[in-house]
Amino acid sequence: MTPPPDDAPVAFFDMKAQQALIRAGIDAGIARVLDHGRFIQGPEVDALEEKLAAFAGVAHCVGVSSGTDALQIAMMAENIGPGDAVFLPAFTYTATAEVPLVLGATPVFVDVEEATFNIDLADLERRVELVAREGRLRPRAVVGVDLYGLPADWPAIEALCGRHGGMFALDDAAQAFGARLHGKRLGGWADATACSFYPTKTLGCYGDGGALLTDDADRAALYRSLRTHGEGASRYEVLRTGMNGRLDSIQAAILLEKVPLLEGELAARARAARWYAERLRAPVVAPPSPTPGFESAWGIYSILLPDAAARDRVQAALGAAGLPSAIYYPKPLHHQPAYRAAHAAAFGGPPPLPVSEDLCARVLSLPMHPYLSEGQVARVADAVMSAF
Repeated sequence: MTPPPDDAPVAFFDMKAQQALIRAGIDAGIARVLDHGRFIQGPEVDALEEKLAAFAGVAHCVGVSSGTDALQIAMMAENIGPGDAVFLPAFTYTATAEVPLVLGATPVFVDVEEATFNIDLADLERRVELVAREGRLRPRAVVGVDLYGLPADWPAIEALCGRHGGMFALDDAAQAFGARLHGKRLGGWADATACSFYPTKTLGCYGDGGALLTDDADRAALYRSLRTHGEGASRYEVLRTGMNGRLDSIQAAILLEKVPLLEGELAARARAARWYAERLRAPVVAPPSPTPGFESAWGIYSILLPDAAARDRVQAALGAAGLPSAIYYPKPLHHQPAYRAAHAAAFGGPPPLPVSEDLCARVLSLPMHPYLSEGQVARVADAVMSAF
C-alpha cells in the first residue's frame, strides 16, 4: 500500500483508500451474489466463517447481523435474564450494556484502569463479591471489552470467573479484531468472542455485520440456531426462541475481499501508533506501549489530556488545522439516563466509578487507519502539541 502525500487531507477513518485497492474484487463478489440470488446466508457466509475462524485460530465462527446481535445471541445461549448480574466496564459503548438490559438482566458497571482503559480487575472482584453477598442478583457473566483495540487481561478474567461459580466470560472485541494476547489472537480466550464488522472497525463491511468466535462446538451450534429464529434441522422446526440475526451474503462477499489485507493493515496501524507516540510529549499522555504479550489492533487511537479545558484547546487547534478528532466516550454508561436505574438497583445506589468518570472528561481520539503517512501523523501530533 502506497502512503498518501504528507499534505493530503487527513481522514479520521479512511475506507476509500482501501476500497480503491479492492474495488474490482468487491464488484465481482457482489455480482456473484446477484447472480445466485442467495442474499441471506449464502455461500459467501460459509466461506467467510471458515476464513475468519482460521485467522483467529478458533474452531468455530458464526456470522451474524451485527456486533450487538453477537452479544445478544451469546447471552441468550446462556439463558441470561431476570435476576442475573452481568458485569461490564462503564467506559465503553452502549451496545455492551444494552443487551443484558434488553434480556431482563442487570448490567453491573465496573471501573476501568487509567493505563489501559480496560476493566479494572480489582474493582471487578470487589463488585462481584458485593453482588453475591447481597444476594438480590446472581453473578452470571463478565463482558470484557478490548477497548480501542487493546486486549483485556483475559487469563485473569477467566480465572476470576472460575472462582465465582464458573461465570460466563464474553469478550466484546468490537474494536479489536486481529489483536493478540500472548501470541494468540482474540477469539479463543473467552468462552465466546463477539466481533463487529461495522464499516469503521479493523475489519469492516459496508453495512452492519458481526460474528461470534468460539472453540465450543455446542455453543457454536446454539448460536447458529439462535441467529435464525431458533430453528432446528429445518426452517420450520422451531426449537427455541431465537432472533433474526443472520449475515447478508453481500456483506460477507465484501468482507472476503478485505480479509487478505488485514494482516498488512494491522501492521500499518501499529506503525502509525508508533509515529504518534514518538511525537506526542507531556502533558499529553499517549497510549502506553502495550504490556509485553498484549498486542493492540489499534482500532482507535486515544490520548489523555490534563483536563477538560485542555481537551477543548486541543480540539480547537486540530479543527483550526483542518484535522478531525472525536471523543470516545463523553459520558460513562452509569451516568446515561438509560442505565441509571439499573446501576442503582445493583447496589441500592449509584456508587462512583472515578476513573471512568475522569477519562470521559480527558480522553480524545485522533485519526487512526492503515493509510496514514508519517507526515500526516506528524501534522496531527504537532497540532495537538501546539495547544500547549
